[in-house]
Order: sequence, then C-alpha cells, then structure tokens
Amino acid sequence: MRKTWLSAARHTLTVVMIGSLFGPSWERAALLASCFLGAWFAPALMAQTVRVDATPGHAANSFIPTQTLGAGIDRLPTGATDKLFVDATLKQVLSAGWQPVSYRQNTELHVEAWHWNPEGSWSDPAGRGYFTGAAAPGSGPIRHSYGYPLPHRGFTRNEGTETSGYSRLTDGNPDSYWKSNPYLTHAFTGEEDSLHPQWVVVDLAANREINAIRIDWADPYARRYLVQYWTGEDPIKKPTKGTWQTFPAGLVTDGRGGKVTLQLASEPLSVQFLRIWMTESSNTCDTHGSADPRNCVGYAIRELYAGTTSADHSFHDLMRHTPDQDQTTTFCSSVDPWHESSDLDQKAGDQVGLDLFFTSGVTRGLPAMVPVAMLYATPEDSAAEIAYLERRGYPISYVEMGEEPDGQYMLPEDYGALYLQWAAALHRVNPKLKLGGPVFQGVNQDIEVWPDGRGQVSWTGRFLDYLKSRGRLSDLAFFSFEHYPFEPCKNAWSNLYDEPKLVANIVRVWREDGVPPDVPLFITESNIDWQSAENSVDIFAALWLADYVGAFLSAGGNALYYFHYLPVGFHPGCNQSPGMFGMFTVDANLQIQQYTSQYFASQMINLDWVEPGDGLHRVFPASSDLSDPAGHCLVTAYALLRPDHQWSLLLVNRDQENEQRLQIAFYDSAAGAKGAFSGKVNVTTFGSEQYQWHPLPTGGHADPDGPVVRSSVSANAGTVYALPKASITVLKGAVTFLPTADKVRPK
Repeated sequence: MRKTWLSAARHTLTVVMIGSLFGPSWERAALLASCFLGAWFAPALMAQTVRVDATPGHAANSFIPTQTLGAGIDRLPTGATDKLFVDATLKQVLSAGWQPVSYRQNTELHVEAWHWNPEGSWSDPAGRGYFTGAAAPGSGPIRHSYGYPLPHRGFTRNEGTETSGYSRLTDGNPDSYWKSNPYLTHAFTGEEDSLHPQWVVVDLAANREINAIRIDWADPYARRYLVQYWTGEDPIKKPTKGTWQTFPAGLVTDGRGGKVTLQLASEPLSVQFLRIWMTESSNTCDTHGSADPRNCVGYAIRELYAGTTSADHSFHDLMRHTPDQDQTTTFCSSVDPWHESSDLDQKAGDQVGLDLFFTSGVTRGLPAMVPVAMLYATPEDSAAEIAYLERRGYPISYVEMGEEPDGQYMLPEDYGALYLQWAAALHRVNPKLKLGGPVFQGVNQDIEVWPDGRGQVSWTGRFLDYLKSRGRLSDLAFFSFEHYPFEPCKNAWSNLYDEPKLVANIVRVWREDGVPPDVPLFITESNIDWQSAENSVDIFAALWLADYVGAFLSAGGNALYYFHYLPVGFHPGCNQSPGMFGMFTVDANLQIQQYTSQYFASQMINLDWVEPGDGLHRVFPASSDLSDPAGHCLVTAYALLRPDHQWSLLLVNRDQENEQRLQIAFYDSAAGAKGAFSGKVNVTTFGSEQYQWHPLPTGGHADPDGPVVRSSVSANAGTVYALPKASITVLKGAVTFLPTADKVRPK
C-alpha cells in the first residue's frame, strides 16, 4: 500500500527540519531526488505535488524548436520512395510537428559504398576502383541512390547486417580476398602504420584445440604480425572481459607472403577466438595493379584456416569455408572501399536522392543534417557531395561523419584518422561546415574497446585524445549518437520507469569521457529499441516518447531526431505481434491508414508543450513526489518557460491502473516567492482512454484512435489536476508568484 497521509506529513516535517539544519542547497537536492524517494518529501497538507524550480538562474537548459526537435529519414525499401514522397503523405508527416530533418546513411551498416550521385567517375576507367560522385549537377535531379557491397569485405556479420553478405576470409574462394582500408596507412595518415594496427578476428563458435594456423596472403601482405588467442569472454561483445595472448610461436617479424602455415604451439590450446594483429605491410600491389597507390598499401588475405598439425606435419583445418553466413565467422578492422559497377545492389533499398530530399518539402526549408560516407568511402567523394549540395543552394546545418563505427568494431584511433582526413577535405570546400560524429549505436553505457598501451578502454575518451593530441579538437563541432534504450523482445511496462535515468546517464557518460561543454550533444536517431514490435505502437510508445524528450532536454541534451519520420509499414515483432517505427499504419501501397500513439505524442510535444517556431525555450527542473511501493516514480514532469511567457508542463502518468491527482507548485528562491498557475490553463491529454492498440499476427489497428482531449480550467494555488491512467498531459498558462516564508523550496 502507498504511504498514508499521516506518514507523508511526518516525512515532510522531517525534511523541513533537516533542511533548516543543512541549508537550502540540501533542500534543493532533496527536492530533485524526491521522485526516486517516493512520498518521503510529500507536503503535509496534500497527497501529491509537482514542484517546479522556477528560479531564473536555475534553468537546466534552453533550446529553439526549429533547431532541436527533429526527425530522421533513412534508407527506404526498394520502390517505397516514389510512393512516400507525395504531397498527401508528406502533409500528414509534417502535421506531427517535428522540425529539422537528419538524413540517415544506412549503407555503411551493410559494408557498402554509397553512390550518393549515380553520375560520377571511377578511378579506373573500366568502371571499377574508387568512385567519386559528380560535384556539378548533371542530367537531372537525384531522386534515388544505392549502395554497392564491397568485394573485399572481411565481416561475416556486424551490428548493421546480421543476415546478408559474407566475409572473403572464409568464403572458400582463393580468388577473393579481404583488404584493409588504404586510408589508414602512412601514405594518407602521415603516421607510422604501427599506430593503426589492422586486424582480423576468427570466431570458432566454441572452444577448439588449436596449435596451427594457415594464412593465404594476398598482396599487400603483413611483414610483421602477431597471432593471438583470447582468454576471456567474447572479445567483440565484451572487449574488456579477457586479454589477447600471443601464441608461443605467434610473433612473425619477417613475413614473406604467399600461403603460410605457422606452428603456433607444440601442444594444442583450447581457444574460441583468434586474432591476427598486423603492424608492418609489404606495400606490394594487389590484383588491381600499381597505377593507383591505394592498391599497394595495407594488408590483404585470401583465406584463413585454423586447426592442428599431426606428427607427420599434416594440417587439419577446423574452419568452415562457404560463401554465405554459414561460414566460420570473421571480423575485421576495416575494409578497402574498392568496388566495381557490377556490385550495385538495388534490392537492399533506396537512399533517398539528395535533390528529392531537399525539394520535396520534408525539410520545411530548414537547414538539414546530412551525412557523408566515411568508413567505406573516399575524402574526394564526400567533398564532392558537399560541393554538390552547396551548388544547389541547399541549406546544411551539420555534417555527420560516417555511421556507427562502434557497430563496425572500428578502433577509435582509426576512426579519428579517417575523421581528420575527411574534415580537411570538407573544410576545403567550406571552412564553416559544422562536422561531427561518431554517430554511435544506441547504448546506455560507455563504449569500451580493447585497451591501448596506456590501458585506456573508453572509445570516446581515446577518440577525443586522438583529436586533441593533433591539435584538431576544433574539428568536432558536435557529438552525435543514437538512442535505442531497450533490448528487443524484453520490454515490459516497468522499462518505462527507466527511460529518464537512462538518457540522462548517457549524457553524463559522454561528458565524463571528455566531450567539451561547448560541444553540443545530438541524438540523431531514436526510438524504443532497434526492432519494432507491439510496444512501438501501443500507448507505451507514446509515454516513452514524452519521457525521453523531456528527460534528454532536462539533462542538457541539445537536439534530438525522432526515427522514423516516414511510414514504412509493419515489421515482424515479438510473440507474433508486429510493430513499426513510425507514426502511421499504412496499406500495401504505403498509403496512410491510421495514426499510431507516437503521432499524438509528437503533436503534444511539438505543438502543445513547446511554442512552434524559432523562439527560445528555457527548461527548468521539475519533480514529482508520487511513487509506487517499488519506488517507481509514477508521474514525471518537464517544465518550460516559453517565449510567449507562458509556463508549460509536460506530465507523464506512468501508472497503468490509476488516475493521479496532484497540485502544481512553482518556487523562485531568488525572489523568495511561491507560484501557481492562475487564470485560464489550457489542458491537453492523451492516454489509454483515447487510444487502444489491438494486435494481430499480421499487424493490428487502433480503436479508439484519438483524438487528444482539450479543455481548460480556471486555476489558482489550490487547483487539483487529474491525470488519467497511462497518459500524457500538457498544462499551459500564466503563473503568479507571491512572497512566501516556505523553507522547503529549491534554491
């Protein structure tokens, strides 16, 4: 049972007395913690209260909606672009109120080269090599663009693609090979190759007895390298839960290339993961010839074999060699972006043409965030992309560099080396471009990698150190990452209580890793999790979205982009209950049928809570004293002082079963005043009474499906506001402050 009124009164008297002993700073800390301590701080004469620290100097953040509250457009299914970029659909999309748009670059997740412009030139006139899109507008506007899977890939799978493609390291074809990225060599970094070791990792799926390895080198091969085994858990997923140990005979200092069999130990060792760590190249040219210096740097391997040798020196291979996902899994440090025109794959989806993106109306004419391919591209191609956009006169807000290097298992120093090369090329086009990254996957804690020579494991910390040590930290104009807080198929209503803490924590993590205070933090892609299911379309999704937006801005975040802006239909979900990323259900022809819960939440955030436009909004700390017996904060509150001088509160009642009734108290400690809404207060509510999702194995539908409920009250200090169960409410109106002797107020 919840604490009784008498118990709450006792606790309030306690906080007043302790506050008088420890001073107003302690009082404020207690107040801000109140949501997590339940009714301990509940006022003596009321059951529940939302308190707003309205002291002018205590604003937690400020933002402008047209720069801060945006949405993202990603690669679309083949054939979807022409169906979605039509006036009727875009009108519905824009009605949700999201403002700036981020163009998501999906090809790098699939180890593909992105031809942002189908017109351009190849480094080899035969239609192969390194492609550079045309910087000058050509025969017509760019409406579609596609990816080209890289033929020298070394990934069997990664965090972007678990079901397509395969590694050339274990494909059974001696004519194919993995090759590392030439832009990570001395010829392009200006640094010793040993500072950017390239590597391949083999996962044998289970512990196997190993004492030998066979490497079929291509050119260029490694002259100096280590063959190692892992002592702990998964080195890819848990890179700090173990160490790499070099086999007794695993050091090679005079590699000669060709097919080499190495006796690594006299007796077999039980290992699952192997690593080849390469630090010196032969700099001999690959099968593409010597005309292009990029063909003659880095490392290349045709095929890998691991197993044992018998007394007669026969080699017994334990690996699977197939051109599909059934092969023995391999991972790699980087991939050469060399490819051919025949590698085009339109089935993987359509990266919306940049001309269509900017002229369709979806950007509202606002400056848009655009990406450049970096992990699997060239600086010249990215510079040409920006030059093209500027020649067209399209407004650019920010440029994101690459996509999810953590999901590609790239070490931070390698990403940093590419980042600086690309930054130099892009700033030659326009020195005023605002560049940023790393565009992390959605994570809830610090990203860790294998320790460097100093024992440092923080990806972000090492990336920032790389830029700082070269005097180039100023090239990082913003720090971007994604936010997918929950693991697919493991969501429960109780996850909803975690969101404010999760998003606030990751903001804290990046700052503690060393992201400077003047470098803004952007969440450039976000939703509940990375595999849409029923909870992405039921009322849970709406409440999560409101909590996420309010908590991120309250924590000091600078901009966020909702994903996915355009409707793309249902995806397979959990327990035979499909869902979708987005605000609409659609038919087989991608025509909008219904709104989902996140559409209504989006409108309440963008059109009710904030004042639409380019006015400055100030975010103030707000807290609720209502919790359940498990300590979950049942009502969260996010307070704004809008440019129209109205106070606006976004309130989320996360109680599935019960309406909550509460009062609102504002405090200005600088003026020694207490305030309350007075006069007309506009009330907008949306929740489980207005929306109910009915799942089906093939999709589902909402009934009722809105609308939001709008009303108004004539308010004063004693007004009690009712929050329906499982709902979002926005209160908006004027606040009157009066002097007070109340000691329990934020400072």
